[in-house]
Amino acid sequence: MMALKAAPIWACAKYSCTQLGFADLGTRRSGSGSNLRFDLDKIRNWECCGGVLTKRAKTPVEDEKPMAPGLDDAPVENDQTNVTESRGFHRDLNSLPRPLSTTDPFCSPSDGSKVRVAYQGVPGAYSEAAALKAYPKCETVPCDQIEATFKAVELWLVDKAVLPIENSVDGSIHRNYDLLLRHRLHIVGEVQLFVNHCLLGLQGVRKEEIKRVLSHPQALAQCEMTLNKLGVVKVNADDTASAAQIVASDGLRNTGAVASARAAEIYGLDILAKRVQDDCDNITRFLILAREPIIPGTVRPHKTSIVFTLKEGPGVLFKALAVFALRGINLTKIESRPQRKDSLRVIDDSSKGSGKYFECLFYIDFEASMAEPRAQYAMGHLQEFAKFIRVIGCYPVDIAQ
Repeated sequence: MMALKAAPIWACAKYSCTQLGFADLGTRRSGSGSNLRFDLDKIRNWECCGGVLTKRAKTPVEDEKPMAPGLDDAPVENDQTNVTESRGFHRDLNSLPRPLSTTDPFCSPSDGSKVRVAYQGVPGAYSEAAALKAYPKCETVPCDQIEATFKAVELWLVDKAVLPIENSVDGSIHRNYDLLLRHRLHIVGEVQLFVNHCLLGLQGVRKEEIKRVLSHPQALAQCEMTLNKLGVVKVNADDTASAAQIVASDGLRNTGAVASARAAEIYGLDILAKRVQDDCDNITRFLILAREPIIPGTVRPHKTSIVFTLKEGPGVLFKALAVFALRGINLTKIESRPQRKDSLRVIDDSSKGSGKYFECLFYIDFEASMAEPRAQYAMGHLQEFAKFIRVIGCYPVDIAQ
């Protein structure tokens, strides 16, 4: 059966273009429903990326490339012709890109048994645990670098990628925010994972014999009080699981590793101490990335992640954030990152000298689905203050457990 072409977000959300082309009362002065105004020009400024609303950038941002002139006016080929050609060129229909689905990525009938998920690290890493929480029977694929997980998805080597984005103790992972904009992947889910660090050592070694401890710098920092009491030397490793792997493969009796209990099982190490982190409520939030977005739903709570830049002017950030407050939409995350291109601006003032500031990209997570009219109205209102808007993903909310 031929897959239908993805409809614009206005259709995906089960609302007609006429309904959603009207400016709601929150964007203009108050009044009755009869004052709603149809704004066709604004609708043309929005585009649908596989069912997810995004605004076409007027000015290239980061790695964004301006669209070729006249692209929107290109004639659409006849559907029947496309069907005939696909039968000729694609002998294996399973190799064709799959159509968008409203299926919950965390409750697939196969439990992810046919899903390949890339993660940074080696077996036993917390990123692998996050992948297994999202897809319990998936095939996990280790990568040496975070950016390699993005490329693995883009090159169709895997289906999904897991990206750590923030920790309740250490905060945001800024480098990974930059990668979200650099690559054209979509967030299709999130995983909130409790991080329970363990002190691992070779079998038969006592905790008092440990003189050095290997782990990722963040893990060592999260266990600083416990490790200081032991009087050990802290040594950085690429990640927690690779630290356990080094201790096991090199047979280092005086060296321990801070890693997960699963890493101890994989590499045959003893758990010398459990829950060695200083903060018991240590949670890391991961994002699930895919080539195509999922169609937003309303059955369960959803979260939407966007990135935008603002026009210049006093109070413009306040106005941008107010578009969500006016509609009762809760913001769960606000992150600012300087633009990599033309980021530094200089202000000349003869009386006070010169000042400098950075033009910023703003990443925001808000608790609403793009299938909800209030979220679509908020995005339309935000367009009045933003130079560039991109929806990175709309996905079901996950709860740490």
